[in-house]
Amino acid sequence: MPVRFFITSGATVDCTAAARLIEGFQAEYLLADRGYDTDAIILKAVDEGMTPVIPPGKNRNHLREYDEYLYKLRHLVENAFRLLKRRRGIAAALR
Repeated sequence: MPVRFFITSGATVDCTAAARLIEGFQAEYLLADRGYDTDAIILKAVDEGMTPVIPPGKNRNHLREYDEYLYKLRHLVENAFRLLKRRRGIAAALR
C-alpha cells in the first residue's frame, strides 16, 4: 500500500512530483513506467541509492538498459492503485 502521496491538480503531470515522492526513501530499486523516464527522476533515484527500473521512453536517443523481470513485477503497484480506486466509490457513498 502507498506510504507517501501528494495531491496535485488534474492537469499536473505525475512525473513532476516523483522526485519529491522518493526523497529520503531507502530502497534497492525504483520501479516505474515509461512516463517517469526523465533525467531528473533517474538522477534522484541514483542519488538516493536506488537502481532505476524504468523502461526508456521512445523519445530517448540512448536507450538505457533496465531489468525487464523486475519491471514485470510492477503490476503489484498497479493492483494497489486499483484497490484505492475501487474504495473511492465506497467513500463517496458514505458521505
